Amino acid sequence: MRPWILAETRWDALQGGEHDVLVLPWGATEPHNLHLPYATDVYETEAIAAEAARIAWERGCRPLVLPTVPFGANEQQLELAGTVNLHPSTQALVLGDVVESLEIQGFDRLVVLNGHGGNDFRQIIRELQSRTDVFLSTVNWFRIAGTLDGFAEPGDHAGEAETSLMLHLRPDLVAPLSEAGPGDRRHWKLDAIREGWAWAPRDWPRVTDDTGVGDPRAATKEKGKAYFGAVAEKIAGYLVELAGADLDDLYA
Repeated sequence: MRPWILAETRWDALQGGEHDVLVLPWGATEPHNLHLPYATDVYETEAIAAEAARIAWERGCRPLVLPTVPFGANEQQLELAGTVNLHPSTQALVLGDVVESLEIQGFDRLVVLNGHGGNDFRQIIRELQSRTDVFLSTVNWFRIAGTLDGFAEPGDHAGEAETSLMLHLRPDLVAPLSEAGPGDRRHWKLDAIREGWAWAPRDWPRVTDDTGVGDPRAATKEKGKAYFGAVAEKIAGYLVELAGADLDDLYA
């Protein structure tokens, strides 16, 4: 058993009140090109949360990883068979209930570890924080600066980076890369959106023919292992820092 994983922990282990920071992994259920499984975001985020917590535990922190939420905001993928969507308003309710449970039990800091690009917890946390004493923050593990340096073209969805990660974590679920689609995507015709100063959600079935964005064919398990280690190390550092922080004195 890993004492930093709630699902593997027994009740008596939580009676000492030693856990100092909680992690809620949040993924999605959606197609990932032709070679990766629907639960790719779930497998990745759960594994990263567990590894980051393990590293933090070895450094004296006492994190506790909650069970992963497997459904994400996927309104623009609902035409794709097998996609399961939670509206952001539903995510807000789910997160609110989780936070309420933790607050009643005396936990005071929670990190939402996000593994799906369609999820955006910032506004949810902004509203929820005003109603709770639990300190809330969120991390998009796939956007941590410097962790993608090992990839020439990491891709956006089921590309080289994500495929490499799955080759490291769950190679048994990755189809031969010869079966993968090229991950080509169509770009916005609207200049402002293409330049990045305007934004709109992508209509996924019209952006890509194979549900992927990014060519996965240069992926390797060695790249995935390095990527996994870099991401977990960064998050572990944040967990240790957050666990030791004075929540009444967070600004310099």
